[in-house]
Parts: sequence; C-alpha cells; structure tokens
Amino acid sequence: MNIIYRYLLDHIREIGTMEILAKPLAALICLVIIVFVAWLSHFITRKIFLAIVQRIANRTKTNWDNILIENRVFKGLAHLVPAFILFYTADYSYPDIHQQVSELAPDVYKSLSQDYYWGLSRLLTKIARIYFIAIIVFVANSTLNAALQIYNTTEFSHNRSIKGYVQLVKIFVFFMAGILLIAVLLGKDPTALLAGLGAIAAVLLLVFRDTILGFVASIQLSANDMVKIGDWIQMEKHKADGTVIDITLNTVKVQNWDKTITTIPTYALVSESFFNWKGMEESGGRRIKRSVAIDTNTIKFCDAAMLERFEKFDLIRSYIQEKEKELREYNKGKNLAEEDYISGRHQTNVGIFRKYLEVYLRQHPKINQELTFLVRQLQPMGKGLPIEIYVFSSDQEWAKYESIQADIFDHIFAVIPEFELRVFQEPSGADIEKIARR
Repeated sequence: MNIIYRYLLDHIREIGTMEILAKPLAALICLVIIVFVAWLSHFITRKIFLAIVQRIANRTKTNWDNILIENRVFKGLAHLVPAFILFYTADYSYPDIHQQVSELAPDVYKSLSQDYYWGLSRLLTKIARIYFIAIIVFVANSTLNAALQIYNTTEFSHNRSIKGYVQLVKIFVFFMAGILLIAVLLGKDPTALLAGLGAIAAVLLLVFRDTILGFVASIQLSANDMVKIGDWIQMEKHKADGTVIDITLNTVKVQNWDKTITTIPTYALVSESFFNWKGMEESGGRRIKRSVAIDTNTIKFCDAAMLERFEKFDLIRSYIQEKEKELREYNKGKNLAEEDYISGRHQTNVGIFRKYLEVYLRQHPKINQELTFLVRQLQPMGKGLPIEIYVFSSDQEWAKYESIQADIFDHIFAVIPEFELRVFQEPSGADIEKIARR
C-alpha cells in the first residue's frame, strides 16, 4: 500500500497540484481504495463462501450445521476477510507502525507527523484492530450460542444444563475484548492493563459477586444433581411452585402452576432448602394423602343383622366370615357370651368400613400397589375420627391424578351410609334452623 501511496503522490505533484494538497489527496485516495477493496472482499466472500456453506448444509442430514447458520456464525467469519485486509494494508507503512510513538526519535517523529499517510496508517490500524476484535467477539458469541443450542438437542441435556458455563465463557470473552479495545484506543500494552486490575480486585469482586456465587452454585447444582430443567420444585420463601424452565449463571426461572414466572438467584438453591418433586415423578406414582372424618356417634358394634347385611358386599364377604370365626373362637376360649360386647371381641362398623376401603383400593386399577399403601385411623381431634387414605396413584399427570383422587373419594362418601356411619361436619345454617324449629 505504501507503493501505491508514493505512486499517487508523485503523479499528483506532476500535474501541478499544490504541495499542501498533494499528501492529503494521496492519502484520501488510498483510503478510498482500501475501503473499496475491503468492501469488495466482503461482498465476494459473502456471496461465494456463504452460498457454498448453505448448499452443503442443505445436503447434509445433520442439524448442527443448520444451527450454525441460524446463529450467523459463518456470516461473522465472512467479516474476518475485510478485517484482515484493513489491518495488513495499513501495516505496510514506514517505519514499523507497531512501534510506539514514544520510542521514536524526536526528529523521526517530527518527520513522520508531517506525512499524512503515516497518520492514515495509524488510524486505519486502530480501526482494523477494533473491527477485528469486534468480529472475533461476534463469532465467539454466535459459536457459543450455537453450541448451547446443539447441546440442548441431545438427550443428556435434560440432566445437565451448561447454560451457566456458556454465560461464564461469554463474560470472559467480553471482558478480554474490553481490555483489548481499551489497549488499542490508548495505545497501551494489554498486559499492563491486566496487571493494573489487581489494584481494583476488591471492586471487581463486588461487581461480579452474583456471577461468582452463581458460578459456584451452578457447579454444585450440576455435580450433586440437585435440580435440572423440567423438575418440579417448591420454594415457599420465593413463592415458587412449578416447573424449572431455565437455569442461567445468575438465576433459575420457575413457571408456577398459575403460569406466573418466579426468578430465584442460583445460589439460593444451594444456601436455602427447597422441595424437588423429581423423586415422586421417578417413583412411578403420585401420593394421595387425604382423610375423611367419621362422626364418632355412629360408631358401634355389629350385631348379627348388620353382619348378615355386610356379607352381601362381595369385596368383604370372606373377610367378615374369617374375622367372625376368629372372634368366636377367641370368645369361646374365654367363656364369654356372644352378647357380652364389653368383655369380648367383636367387629365394629368402622373397622369393617376401614377393611372395605383397603380391599377396594387394592383392586383399584389406578392405584400403584408397589408403593406405600395405608388405610389408617388418625388421632381424633374433636372433629370426628379421621380415616386416612395414604396411597399412590399410578398416573402422575396432575389432571388425571386429581380425577383419580376425586373418583375414589366420591365413592367413599357415597358408601359410608351403607355401614351405618355418618361423615362428621360442622353445623351449618340449615342444621341450626332445624334445631330451632324443634
């Protein structure tokens, strides 16, 4: 480029142009040539290189090359050609353009400062460096985005999220790019700027506090398999109860069941407790834990007529017969009369009802029989005798789970009167009105 500048300068002087205009005009023409060549190279590269890449991507069956194109990785690479042209054309000047101005002898600097092309070369070199750094950052950012997108298409991405690590690499790339840009603008050595950062390390730690904590937390969350995208978590302190939809370096996004979004600091999942319902989802069942309160005034021993009627229920017929035989033998061994309900052992309507619930749930097709299965009495608290159902449905989907649970208790409430029992409930306005009429 220096040869072109000299050639233009000589010809401009030959045509009689004033000396004061010769150098600026030659420098301006050189600038136009450099910009045009850079633009032309970018145009050709974009038309040829990108067309070839697009054609190859269309012929392949893989998806990763399409993702690279979507994230404009190759478009960024096409910009590297004009950046190289700007840099190397400006570099062909005298003396070595990389030599620091402060290192030049005074007479050399005075001579060079009067040369427009030397000033133009220094300006173009700075522009080329800035442009080159910007393109490198763009390509790196696009490549990282594409890599994350490609990773998310794999099966193991559901178990390990790398978005936080990608963000950390991006921060490092942008930080180093910022140092290089400042070094180019100030004409300083980047290593000297990095060395000076030690003096403001405390400030940097304060600025990047959440990032550092988030990075450490991300490693712990991933290493210990504490939470991943798709998990159902519950965190009362942060009003979060829903599915994890995103894990970044600084935050975890949870979509609650009412479709609101809760944002939780990543380090909070390590420093604070939370519920992860992943174990329930992996167990093959979803817990049904609900009780029905029986009015204790309706609990009584079963007489012969009641037992005869209960034996008509197919689910508990064999149980009643076997239990009655066992109790008769016990009472007979103790020489107790059958009418002696106080001293002997006899079946109660609530006991038979509890056994009925157990048998009914054992043959229910929507109950997982391999997980915890309980039908038990809870401690009475002045509001009847609670009979608790503690089982697991075989279907974990929320809507189906609620439907299964509702069907079971619909049946329970409907069958309670058949055992001469009554559900306990607080007096309502209608009850009080009925009492008042008496």
